[in-house]
Amino acid sequence: MLDKKTKEKIIKKFRVHETDTGSAQVQIAILSEEIKELTEHLQKHKHDFSSRRGLLKKVSERRKLLKYLQKEDAAGFRELASKLKLKIAQKLQEEEEEEQKKEKKYIVPEEENLETKESEEEK
Repeated sequence: MLDKKTKEKIIKKFRVHETDTGSAQVQIAILSEEIKELTEHLQKHKHDFSSRRGLLKKVSERRKLLKYLQKEDAAGFRELASKLKLKIAQKLQEEEEEEQKKEKKYIVPEEENLETKESEEEK
């Protein structure tokens, strides 16, 4: 659990506008800090299974928010991911790039087919 001062600092750093306290960026940043604290706790107390369950819930919630942010605001997603240095964000970005490459592979042959058809018609 984060103390009030730490939470306020995070909100000030990641807010979108002056009165923002609950945007996706702020929620992700707060969850990230809570996850860091819980992982440190679990490294010391390996048999604290209730805290481990809480950690998994927080990780899941952050993943959902990251996917939402990626859909709605890709630029904000990349910026937040770089600021927080998140592994999941890097994985999501790599998957997106792979999908774009696959889409380009499907598009390119169609364009080549059109060009070859046009050249054949000219002959």
